[in-house]
Amino acid sequence: MRHVSTLASQVSVISAVCTVALVAELLAAPALAQQTVSPPGPQTVQSAPVPQPTSQATPARPTAAQTAPAEAARANQPEQSPEVLLGGGELLEIAVFGAPEFTKEVRVSSDGKIALPMIGEVPVAGLTIREAEKRVSQRLSEGGFFNDPQVSVMVKEFTTQGISILGEVQKPGIYPLLGSRTLNDAISAAGGVTPRAGKLVTITHRGRANSEAQTLTLSWQQEDAAVTNNPKIVPGDTIIVSKAGIVYVVGDVKQPNGFVMENADLTVLQAIAMAQGTNPTAALNDAKLIRKSANGRKQIPLPLRKMLEARVADVRLQADDIIFVPNSRAKSAAHRGLEMALQAATGITIYRSRGY
Repeated sequence: MRHVSTLASQVSVISAVCTVALVAELLAAPALAQQTVSPPGPQTVQSAPVPQPTSQATPARPTAAQTAPAEAARANQPEQSPEVLLGGGELLEIAVFGAPEFTKEVRVSSDGKIALPMIGEVPVAGLTIREAEKRVSQRLSEGGFFNDPQVSVMVKEFTTQGISILGEVQKPGIYPLLGSRTLNDAISAAGGVTPRAGKLVTITHRGRANSEAQTLTLSWQQEDAAVTNNPKIVPGDTIIVSKAGIVYVVGDVKQPNGFVMENADLTVLQAIAMAQGTNPTAALNDAKLIRKSANGRKQIPLPLRKMLEARVADVRLQADDIIFVPNSRAKSAAHRGLEMALQAATGITIYRSRGY
């Protein structure tokens, strides 16, 4: 009985504690509700921005940080010469900064026009890339679609994409060299020049604002590899490598032949040296230079003996010049007599050595 009464008293204590906790929780609930729920009152509602039509949007002036990615992207694109004139059939990419939805690829029609959204047809044939950019920008501004739009035009495909390389190269033909290329790049693509190649190269520019043919001197020296001797080449250009001049050395020389003028300042004595020199029977004072002229070929006396003795100046040669060194009859007769005497002396020596 004692244990039962003790257990009953413990249950009564626990019930009292639970009752007190429940009452405290019920009393705290209204205060908490007053703290969390604010009374209704006027509130400021922030309205969402109303999207403006893209065609009427005015792109803000780009900052340096904003234009950096665009400049980097432009730098990665193949470099194009601003002097190239646009023509029919070429594929163009038109873009407006700040309006990516306006970026379009259009092809120039046969009548020299491109069709763009909102502004219709725009004539671009015969314009440079910069002029086409200005014309599209002007049409967008006049139509009220943009304020001071930044337009870029890029040629994706040229009508004639190849570069024609002709003349004294190993593999003449048409080569599809796109992007920023130079004269040396084009000649390398054709396998280099032949041994008969001259120093002059003629470049004809198709569709260039200043379309005069350009003639320059080839040079493989590092110090001469400047823009003047290694200009940029664009699709449609035609390169012609000239043939080197040839001079001929004939007559009483050791190796008569025709020789390529690798040096434009080739002289008479240098050409004779390339022919391994004259024979002992050559008439040095009777040599002649045969040269083409407007009235036909003419003969110019060449005092070779005086040239060899440095008593007269050496003569500079031209392409297709002929150096003729005649044979001296007296020297030939004396030379034949000397040979006969040597043969006779040799025979006598052999005859006596045998004891006859």
